[in-house]
Amino acid sequence: MDLTRQPFTLSGLREAYRSGITPAEVVAEVHARIATVDDPALFIHLVPLDDTLAAVAALGEPGPDRPLWGMPFVIKDNIDAKGLPTTAACPAFAYSAEADAFAVDRLRAAGAILIGKTNLDQFATGLVGVRSPYGVPRNALDPALVPGGSSSGSAVAVAHGIVPFSLGTDTAGSGRSPAALNNLVGLKPTLGAISATGLVPACRTLDTISIFALTVADAWEAYAAVAAHDPADAYSRTVALPPLSAAPSGLRIGIPDAASIEFFGDGEQAVAFDAAVARLAEAGAEIVAMDFTLFYDIARMLYDGVWVAERHTVIEAMMAEAPGEILPVIRTIAGKAEGMSATDCFRAFYRLQELKTEALRRLTGIDLLCVPTIPTFYSLADLEADPIGPNSRLGTYTNFVNLLDLCGIAVPTGWRGDGRPANVTLLARAGHDALAASVALVFADAGQTLGATGWTAAPPAPMPAKALPGEIEIAVCGAHMTGLALNHQLSDPGGRFLRHAVSAADYAFYALAGGPPERPGMVKVGKGEGASIALEVWALPMEAVGAFLAGIPAPLGLGTVTLADGSQVKGFICEAAGAEGGIDISACGGWRAWLASRTPARSAAG
Repeated sequence: MDLTRQPFTLSGLREAYRSGITPAEVVAEVHARIATVDDPALFIHLVPLDDTLAAVAALGEPGPDRPLWGMPFVIKDNIDAKGLPTTAACPAFAYSAEADAFAVDRLRAAGAILIGKTNLDQFATGLVGVRSPYGVPRNALDPALVPGGSSSGSAVAVAHGIVPFSLGTDTAGSGRSPAALNNLVGLKPTLGAISATGLVPACRTLDTISIFALTVADAWEAYAAVAAHDPADAYSRTVALPPLSAAPSGLRIGIPDAASIEFFGDGEQAVAFDAAVARLAEAGAEIVAMDFTLFYDIARMLYDGVWVAERHTVIEAMMAEAPGEILPVIRTIAGKAEGMSATDCFRAFYRLQELKTEALRRLTGIDLLCVPTIPTFYSLADLEADPIGPNSRLGTYTNFVNLLDLCGIAVPTGWRGDGRPANVTLLARAGHDALAASVALVFADAGQTLGATGWTAAPPAPMPAKALPGEIEIAVCGAHMTGLALNHQLSDPGGRFLRHAVSAADYAFYALAGGPPERPGMVKVGKGEGASIALEVWALPMEAVGAFLAGIPAPLGLGTVTLADGSQVKGFICEAAGAEGGIDISACGGWRAWLASRTPARSAAG
């Protein structure tokens, strides 16, 4: 195999290893690619080659306990790696890390190989990637454009195909803006899902380590390897990360409406966004246009409000003792904190809670948001003329996300008419990372160009429509279906949608008395004596089944449901006596059809 031509995706590298290529040869090729790219501002530190090869020698053989065996990666230089300096792009701040960050330790344990530490906007403050005393990494697609920040080097390294994935960080969009500017996937996890132990904070309450990759599948695999609860991180929390499945149809996806969407005059970006939304609709989503003014109001709080005081806590001593070591634009941003009081902070917290409550109310019944990752593109010349304005505008669709505790994934959607990359971000409530990533697979086309590499994506791997070992298939017919009131009881513990199905014509279907939420019941009446009922089949982790069963109220229970093809799965069955007082809706053929047929409007369960 000619390794120089091999795509450095996770699947591409596994193919190389199967052909007999060794991790040492992969490391040599990584360094050759770094030399070919020849961007002196890309890395702040490279792990000495001898040390990398020593780590390779210690890898041993691949195995199921090391899912990222032999996979090279890089990290942003505000994340600790034992024995290397951590600078946060400020030489005077640098210290030698005594231990790996929790995330880096997880990746090494999974068999991944650290190559080096990448450049960033100083103290992770910026979305442009030009605020570093170590120079400006070149945008991988067009060196006249900004690379995006603050995780500039981490994004550019992946876009060039040097490594299959990298760690960045995201507070205001630093894991998403560079993805859009370099034709990448940028995964911003639920806050706390990846431990922040060993991360130099920007805004401690809003920070998350993020992941760049060339494909959704690679980003998800790296995320699954690195995420874990960390008792040492007070903000750590556990998020279910099941294998990705095909996204269910019938999702309600919110987008900015015509009156509130903002592209700052970039017509090409508007056309590309409309095309991406059309793709989601073609895949079965219901598109809901929303006024986004409230989200913009929340976004402005991040840099115009007291959250700059969080940034100030990191560099307070340096601001007082050696302000000249901090870039002027960073001093200007963090310096706003010096005129703020504790009273200002509490007022801001109260205001954010008011806005957050209203925003989440407006998201009732909305499964996801889809927004442009960036509203437009900016050049290096634009930033020389105005160091602040373009940066603020790049945060139009990113700055509100962490303040609202949303998770998200930025995903390429093709190319604009002018040859620039198109990209959207799918946003979901905390803990629903798998839903956002599954929907992102809608854009995973065979033949799609990966980053700036010229490589094209292979056909997407078929999504498993069957339960995997450790899961059980459960058919649901009512309020547990996608987008309805009780679906969270499946999705929160890591359940994943498998497929749509219909039952055999052996059931009567009732809208049961009581609620909220309103619920249906399937009653077995005899072979061929009833109706076929529309179902969703989900996979639920076995360890979650007990808690799920405990939440099922009488007269419902979990039994065996026969499908139209003759197969059987576990599913909701209603006792015949429980249907008394209900309405026979068998003729509708399903709960969604019943909800849609009624007037007045749908209930809260719909």
